[in-house]
Amino acid sequence: MDGDQRYAGADMIIGDLADNGTMPVLVVDLDGTLIRTDMLAESFWAACSSDVLTPLKLIPKAFKGRAALKRTLSAKTRIDPVTLPYNQAVIDYIHAWKKRGGRAALVSASDENIVRTIGEHLGIFDEIHGSDGKLNLKGHRKSQFLTDRFGERGYAYMGDSRADIAVWKTATKAITVNAGSALRASAEAACEQADHIARRSKSLRPVLKAIRPHQWLKNMLVFIPMIAGHRIDATTLLQSGLAFICFSLIASSVYLLNDLLDLSADRAHPRKHRRPLASGDLSLAHGTLLAPVLLMAGIGLGTILGPPFLVVMAGYYTVTMAYSFFLKRRVLIDIVTLAGLYTIRILAGAAATGIVLSFWLLAFSVFLFFALASVKRQAELVDSASREVLKPSGRGYIIDDLPIVSQMATSSGFVSVLVLALYLNSPAVSALYSQPAALWGLCLILLFWINRMVMVAHRGGMHDDPIVFAVKDRTSLFCGVLGVGCAAAGVLL
Repeated sequence: MDGDQRYAGADMIIGDLADNGTMPVLVVDLDGTLIRTDMLAESFWAACSSDVLTPLKLIPKAFKGRAALKRTLSAKTRIDPVTLPYNQAVIDYIHAWKKRGGRAALVSASDENIVRTIGEHLGIFDEIHGSDGKLNLKGHRKSQFLTDRFGERGYAYMGDSRADIAVWKTATKAITVNAGSALRASAEAACEQADHIARRSKSLRPVLKAIRPHQWLKNMLVFIPMIAGHRIDATTLLQSGLAFICFSLIASSVYLLNDLLDLSADRAHPRKHRRPLASGDLSLAHGTLLAPVLLMAGIGLGTILGPPFLVVMAGYYTVTMAYSFFLKRRVLIDIVTLAGLYTIRILAGAAATGIVLSFWLLAFSVFLFFALASVKRQAELVDSASREVLKPSGRGYIIDDLPIVSQMATSSGFVSVLVLALYLNSPAVSALYSQPAALWGLCLILLFWINRMVMVAHRGGMHDDPIVFAVKDRTSLFCGVLGVGCAAAGVLL
């Protein structure tokens, strides 16, 4: 049955059992079946988001067994059942089962406190059972538990993993959810009657969406030292290109980690709830595995560019981790950190190519990126205000801070224009440009562009990172073309 089928399809599948005059209990698994996520992984990442030392603190509990580990994590976290990604096809099936006079039970290896919270929220189950801190209700243990409670062949079981094969062997009917062909065959071999709900997608689209390749546009900042220093040749292009790839891999690793840490907040957001990890399109296990793989790939390629580049990249990753766990919730510190992360990309480009950065470029970058980081927060506050949310989730700001943040963006942007103007009057500019006067157009263009970015954010039109927005925005691209024209005139005239 496809995921978008409703009661009619479920009625058709259930019909055979109902026609026999008896309706066994429908036992439904939780993780990967009723919900498109795993509550052990959910609890782990929720605990990590509030305490970075969670993995170390869980080591003693891990030696006591998975049930004890689950109980500890459930006590540390609060799961919101309202925003969880439910499998609508499964819920429809349960409704159709009960419509025929059957009973339904939610039985999961997840901790009983979590299972009960979710089951009571839905209000469609007659019984709810989960692991109790001592017994991990999975596989053969679950099979024995269900046989003792409902009798052998006294229940139909709905599951999604190979651990459920042992349960299907004692069930009167096996129902798979999002199963591949191998698991479907195993279910049919384990039980005389078998039905299948939905089919697991083999598309790579959720993976590609999760690593956010459109955000790699920010990493084009590594090309700035090469361009600003007029050192455009095959070697520097290759070095900067490799630095771009390394930072893109590292950044995607960070995006995955951020999404794992922000699952609850993302699900409550009008747009972010569609992200693959939050929506369940990409499993938490795959996201947890993919993040370190991308990190190691970035580090491996970075070794080609040498120790200085690796040091800068390590600094970027360290600051990013600190931002993800702590700094993004600190007022003003978060904006300074974001500005620093933009600037580190320029430092990485210099480290990769061996180009020495000028004081002017660094000063200009710091103020410009502080302005863009402020615009990013401004856009988030405007979005929250439009939804009548007084305080954005996971941030330290409130709606009343919006005028101040807007002023910060504007004033810092003006300072960056001032730094550019001072640079154009310095002796250093004459060494690179034959007609420095042509560069004064850059000041006017930048002044217009910064004010426009603030205005767009103020009107609720910015839903991306400001740099990503600029690359997609026609007006910003036109400003960029004009800027290149001014720079070219300064060199060629």
